[in-house]
Amino acid sequence: MEIGREIRRRLRQVALPLLGACLSAYFVFHAIHGDRGILAWLRLNQDLKIATAEAAEATANRQAMERRVTLLSNTSLDLDMLEERARVMLNYAHPDDLIIFLNQADTDQTGVRAVN
Repeated sequence: MEIGREIRRRLRQVALPLLGACLSAYFVFHAIHGDRGILAWLRLNQDLKIATAEAAEATANRQAMERRVTLLSNTSLDLDMLEERARVMLNYAHPDDLIIFLNQADTDQTGVRAVN
């Protein structure tokens, strides 16, 4: 009987700190591994950096295309650009032109060499 009381007394002394430690471990685990934890935040930051780089690349591509289209507009027609586009579209070259063939992987859909 004396041993049972001693065990119950010790369990009461240990139960509350043990419960607090378990709750703390639960919240710390979810603060690190949860849906809104530190690891998820790091993953989102990495995805944000990738998306920002892709957006910058797309913006640069769009600005380059807009510059080329502006050169072909009615208000400011660049004759060199017009001649270049006509030669590309008609697959025509001047007899004095030097033609350099590029691999298909080096050019984009417009026939312009990709810058790497």
